[in-house]
Amino acid sequence: MSLWTAEALRAATGGSLAAETAVAGVSIDTRTLAPGDLFVALRDARDGHDFVADALAKGAAAAMVDRDPPGVAPDAPLLRVADTLAGLQALGGAGRARMAGKVCAVTGSVGKTGTKEMLRLLLGALGPTHAAVASYNNHWGVPLTLARMPAESAFAVIEIGMNNPGEIAPLARLAAPQAVAVTAIGEAHIGHLGSLAAVAEEKGSIAAGLQPGGVAVLPRDSEFFPRLADMARAAGAGRIIGFGRDAAADIRLLEAMVLPDGRTQAVASVLGRVVEVTMPAMGLHHAANACCALALVAALGEDAAGAAPALATYAPGAGRGAPRAIRVAGGIATLVDESYNAAPPAMRAALQTLAHRPLGGPGARRIAVLGDMRELGGFSAALHAGLAPEAGKADLVFCCGPEMARLFALLPPEKRGAHAADSTALAPLVKAALRPGDVVLVKGALGSRMAVVVRALTESDT
Repeated sequence: MSLWTAEALRAATGGSLAAETAVAGVSIDTRTLAPGDLFVALRDARDGHDFVADALAKGAAAAMVDRDPPGVAPDAPLLRVADTLAGLQALGGAGRARMAGKVCAVTGSVGKTGTKEMLRLLLGALGPTHAAVASYNNHWGVPLTLARMPAESAFAVIEIGMNNPGEIAPLARLAAPQAVAVTAIGEAHIGHLGSLAAVAEEKGSIAAGLQPGGVAVLPRDSEFFPRLADMARAAGAGRIIGFGRDAAADIRLLEAMVLPDGRTQAVASVLGRVVEVTMPAMGLHHAANACCALALVAALGEDAAGAAPALATYAPGAGRGAPRAIRVAGGIATLVDESYNAAPPAMRAALQTLAHRPLGGPGARRIAVLGDMRELGGFSAALHAGLAPEAGKADLVFCCGPEMARLFALLPPEKRGAHAADSTALAPLVKAALRPGDVVLVKGALGSRMAVVVRALTESDT
C-alpha cells in the first residue's frame, strides 16, 4: 500500500519526478531506511546527498534532492526540489491537509515524549493512531512525522520541542492540531531563553497552531497557568482544560504512588469520573504525564475514562528509565538507563525515583551516575548545585563534566564515588564499583554522552 504516489509527491512539493513510482514510507537515514521509502537528502552534520546512491541501492523507491547526488544513474528516480528541507516541510503540510482525523500536539519542558507515548496507547484504543517512532520534535522531525502519516489515520500525536525562541509556533501551525498541551514549565533550555517566564512564552506559543475553536490543555499547578491560558485564548482557543493536582483542575490527579512492585498508580478525576490506572513504570512523574494525556483525549472529544485502561501497558522507552538486569562481578545489578537526555526537572524526578527503587539484597546500594546538563547558560552553576538534596539521597554518586563537578563537591565525602572529565573516563570507574544487588541510575544531557557509560555496563550482556 502506497503512502505517496508520484503525482501526489509532485503536487505536494512542486518538484519534478520523471518516474511514475509510489513510495511506502519516508526516510532521512539510510541506516533505518526500508525498501520502498522516499529518501530525503537533508543537510545536517553531513549532506544527505552523499548517501542517495546507498539509499537507492538499499531499495529506496525515490530520493528527494536539490542537487545532483554523486554516483547516481541519470535515470534514477529523483524527486528534484529547490530545497530538500523546504520540500520535506511541504510534504508534511500536504500530509496534514489530506488527513481528516483528529490531531493533538504536545510540548513542555519535560514529559513530552512520555505523554506522546501514552497518547499513542490511549488513542490507539479508539482508532488508528499515528505518532513519531522517536522524539522527532524539531524543524525536520515534525514535518517528517506528518509526511509519514497515513491519510486514513483517525488520530495523530505530534510532539513539538525547541532549543531557541520562535521555534514552536511554526511547527504548531504546520501540525494544525485540534488540541494542544503544555506538559510543564521548567528550566530546560533556559540558557537560550533567559528566564522561566520566557520559557513559558515559548511553550505557550504552541496555541498559535490551534484550529479555530480548538482546545488547550495546560498545567493547572504551574504559576504560569494564567499566562498560558491568556495566550491560548488570544490564539483562538475555544476551551481551556487545566490538569494537575490543583483543586481547580478539570482533569485532577487525586493520588499518585509508587507501588512496592515498582509500578506507578494514578487516580484521577476525569470530567467527574474517577479513573485508576496502574502503569509498569516507576516514578510519580509518570502519573502527571498520564493526567495530561487523559486531558488531551478529553480535549479531542473522546472518552478519556474509557480509554484509560490502555495505560496498563505503558513503559518508558530506551534511554528513558527502563530498568534492566546487568552482570557485575559476583552477580546481577539493575541499570536504570536515562541516558537519552536531561533537564533539571527531569534530573530531579529521576533522582527522586531512584530513592524508591528496591535493592537487590543486603549491602546493595542506590548509585547515581550523572553527566552535565546543557543549555542552561548563566543558570547552570546554581541548577547543578541545586541537585544536591536529591542526589544526596543516593548511597553513592559518580559525576562527569565541569558542571557536575559543582554538585560533586557539595556531597558528603562518603557519598562521592568519583568525578571524571567525561563519560569515557568515568565509565570504567563506575563499572569497577558495582556490586550485586546495586541499582545504578545513568543520566545526563545527550551531549554528555552518558550512553558510553551504559554501553560499558552492558557490554558483557551482548
